[in-house]
Amino acid sequence: MKVAVMGAGAVGCYYGGMLARAGHEVVLIARPQHVEAITRDGLRLETQTFDERVQIAASTEASAVRGAKLVLFCVKSTDTESAAALLKPHLERDALVLSLQNGVENAERLREYVPQEVAAAVVYVASEMAGPGHMKHHGRGELVIEPSSSSEEVAHAFVAAGVPTDISDNVRGALWVKLVLNCTYNALSALSQLPYGRIVKGEGVTRVMRDIVDECTAVARAEGVTLPGDVDAAVRRIAETMPNQFSSTAQDVMRGKRSEIDHLNGLIVRRGDALGVATPANRMLHVLVKLVESKAD
Repeated sequence: MKVAVMGAGAVGCYYGGMLARAGHEVVLIARPQHVEAITRDGLRLETQTFDERVQIAASTEASAVRGAKLVLFCVKSTDTESAAALLKPHLERDALVLSLQNGVENAERLREYVPQEVAAAVVYVASEMAGPGHMKHHGRGELVIEPSSSSEEVAHAFVAAGVPTDISDNVRGALWVKLVLNCTYNALSALSQLPYGRIVKGEGVTRVMRDIVDECTAVARAEGVTLPGDVDAAVRRIAETMPNQFSSTAQDVMRGKRSEIDHLNGLIVRRGDALGVATPANRMLHVLVKLVESKAD
């Protein structure tokens, strides 16, 4: 299978790299410093079980997506529309665009821009770009994907590549559970500049996390979303399985980049306002992260 990864940062390099390592033809569409390093030395995949350099194509141009039957769409939520517009002229007519993004609205937003089939995926992976062309994996890596015309083939390819993958009829609910997790950890990690395992040991933190989770689940109920599984257990599991991970929001703040906070705690605030659900904890976190971003600006 030919695969293209649009927005090959930490998430895209992990999943694209795993597929390439399994023998699929993969091209990473990434920033120039990563493309230069990958073209010269290959993609370094430093995981918990192996540390290898994978030979893989890389490009800075969206046109590199041509010929791909599977497109892993991994850009930040803030860039969904602009990246989709760049991809649109080059997508194969029968391509599947799989959204591997934070937030709960990206697949719908993508469908407004591209006529190809779009499916949402829930991503559970702790990873970072440790340097140009160097992806460092800290834990987990499973996917939950939405049913599509090629979901069985895609799931099989991921599983064969060592990526646990499930197909679910309630991806919307699973995306909301992931949103709850992101709202609970991302801003706290960004503001404290601490990894998950350290955050949960902070004085008063568990009470704050409880408030965040309660607000998020209240908004989800008001939206008519059914949250699968035990949300509280999922929240605890993040710190247990990813103790050394800094959130993507923290990584963005460290680099002086605009984060996805508007699509995380900010989304909870907006939907809460629209639905009459109070969200003071999420509102405070959203405001504080925006202030930190404005300081960088």
